[in-house]
Amino acid sequence: MEWLALLMFGAVIVVLLAGYPVALTLGGMAVIFAAIGAATGTIDDSVFVTVPGRLTGIMENETLIAVPLFVFMGVMLERSRVAENLLDTMALLFGPLRGGLGISVILVGMLLAASTGIVGATVVTMGLLSLPTMLKRGYSPSLATGTICASGTLGQIIPPSIILVLLGDVLSSAYQQAQLAQGIFSPDTVSVGDLFIGAIIPGMLLVGLYLVYLLAMAWWRPESMPAIPATERAIGGAALLGRTLKALLPPLLLILAVLGSIIAGIATPTEAASVGAMGAILLAVINRQFNLERLRDVMRSTVRVTSMVFLILIGASLFSLVFRGFGGDDLVHELLHDLPGGVFTAVLIVMLVMFVLGFVLDFIEITFVVVPIVGPVLLALGLDPVWLGIMIAINLQTSFLTPPFGFALFYLRGVAPAELDTRAIYRGVIPFIAIQLLAMGILAAWPELATWLPDAVYAD
Repeated sequence: MEWLALLMFGAVIVVLLAGYPVALTLGGMAVIFAAIGAATGTIDDSVFVTVPGRLTGIMENETLIAVPLFVFMGVMLERSRVAENLLDTMALLFGPLRGGLGISVILVGMLLAASTGIVGATVVTMGLLSLPTMLKRGYSPSLATGTICASGTLGQIIPPSIILVLLGDVLSSAYQQAQLAQGIFSPDTVSVGDLFIGAIIPGMLLVGLYLVYLLAMAWWRPESMPAIPATERAIGGAALLGRTLKALLPPLLLILAVLGSIIAGIATPTEAASVGAMGAILLAVINRQFNLERLRDVMRSTVRVTSMVFLILIGASLFSLVFRGFGGDDLVHELLHDLPGGVFTAVLIVMLVMFVLGFVLDFIEITFVVVPIVGPVLLALGLDPVWLGIMIAINLQTSFLTPPFGFALFYLRGVAPAELDTRAIYRGVIPFIAIQLLAMGILAAWPELATWLPDAVYAD
């Protein structure tokens, strides 16, 4: 009956490729296979008794309250012209340099990632604001599109990120299961705050590698990244400094308020998310972009995104319950344990599977469906949960950049000029994919890049 679990997993992928909604597919296939299992006697009826408890647990989970708050924060910032002001100011600041616009896009993408944590919104915003300007200034189309896609996906790894909130909640449960299976009845815990802090150094490493690549391209192929002519930079000196401070300080203070309150132990991630939501409203007021109509629009968008997340979570919870009822978790455990090469091969296989699934599933589905299945097994092999969470986030970020199915590519294609060749977008992201893989290799070789800061912050 364990193979029925894998058959159910395969059926979900097929139905999703046919275009059916994710949440309904997960829940519907779980119900269909549960009925098959009950009719054939291959599943224990006690599995169904736990369904109400599962759904109640989702509704009572205080950690997940951070999701609508961070979504609200991101959508409000998107509507309040923060990105536009930042990009214009950064372009003036770095304009004298070859590749200055590209550097501006990466830095603004980093700040937006830390402010919104929503990949699609960041890619679309950066594409609308910066792509026409970069092409007009003579930037190589492939270099411009690759830079925008890469900067947009930073929302996967730079905190506060919605994926880290969801991963933190799932990995916390998986870590406890792994320890209980090992006979540890006073298990250690891992929190969303641990993942936030652990992602800071890898996130900055990734940004640094992006910038090094752009500077190298500006030196090697200067014609592909021209500087803005001095005659077009109408502001400088004290005026430019004042404008830079005005554009940078509000979002930086908001990021510091959210992350700083978590790191200092003043607030939980959920409480910090509420600080971020209020801060986003204040920024909208400061930029004179706040009114009741905009507030209603932001609240509607927040409700739509949050409803999608929680509906997928409920469907995924039913799916994982039936999957375990068929003994699928035991089968996965045996398969990963029997691989030659031990832990290294197990992690490699899981990362490859997630990478491929990232072509057809969003990070929400992968987090709620795949991680609960493989997480306890990998953590029982002795892996650090913070390191594993960061590796998963960077892996999915790489998947979303990879042609021909990467989500970031679709987002940018949707807002790019019609005359821009899709192949230029594909060519542009390839160097950034290589950088992502390099970053994963560095993190695999030195796990302390993800684990040192949480250990230092929370040391007794």
